Amino acid sequence: MLRIGVDLGGTKIEAIALDGAGRALVRERIATPQNDYMATVMTVAGLVERMEQSLGERAHVGVGTPGAISTLTGCIKNANSTCLNGQPLLRDLQTVLRRKIRLANDANCFAVSEATDGAARGARTVFGVILGTGVGGGLVIDGRVLGGANAIAGEWGHNPLADEDAAPPCYCGRSGCVETWLSGPGMAADHRRHGGEAIDAASISARAEAGDVACEASFLRYADRLSRALASVINIVDPEVIVLGGGLSSMARLYTEVPARWGRHVFSDAVSTRLLPPMHGDSSGVRGAAWLWPLEDGE
Repeated sequence: MLRIGVDLGGTKIEAIALDGAGRALVRERIATPQNDYMATVMTVAGLVERMEQSLGERAHVGVGTPGAISTLTGCIKNANSTCLNGQPLLRDLQTVLRRKIRLANDANCFAVSEATDGAARGARTVFGVILGTGVGGGLVIDGRVLGGANAIAGEWGHNPLADEDAAPPCYCGRSGCVETWLSGPGMAADHRRHGGEAIDAASISARAEAGDVACEASFLRYADRLSRALASVINIVDPEVIVLGGGLSSMARLYTEVPARWGRHVFSDAVSTRLLPPMHGDSSGVRGAAWLWPLEDGE
């Protein structure tokens, strides 16, 4: 069964075709039309149609998108690509492509990818984490992504981070959200608040590795906050595996520093949850969109 996955990002749209074994047959990437909803819909449809023409086969299509589908309106909500908000994206794509498609939050697609044939393959419960410009997450149980009653399952980035005196404002309208601390911009802002230079998260990590004392302190504050935030997820979901994605997932020391700290915040005498880097890197989102159609699902 041919599957096509589409990762609808703010700056680029990527599509991939997978065969039944998960092998990539063809891949294409194109710039996202800016602030133009219908142009975005037609660009996605054009990518799918070109792939099908080149492969000579009609495919099942999955799409990963910022935000989620509102259970009230059927339209997109909470997308940082604001031209999508309030729009019936699923309906319009199904109309243009003349078939049923599956659509999920991009963090959910990341989690599906790593749970299906990635770092967490074989685990029954997987929490996929995005640590990048924003902070998101997705939960996969027995191979199926959990959407939730309100279509927000996994949105841990907009919970408050406990045990913090300061409360940086968040774009969502609240203050002190996990995202304000653990996103790349959040890490950089914390470094500046402690007297550091105006540098990005990657530079902070690199300088910490090189022995910079201020950057090392910023990195350790970040690792401690991440351990507390993930401990709250473990206490509720108790996943077998947590996989980190996004730009900050490349900080290799997180995979030792965070598990060394989260035990004191987890309500258990031992923590067997594994913290792992992604197997598919920045391809996980688009692969997960394709895997929204499981092997046994022939709709």
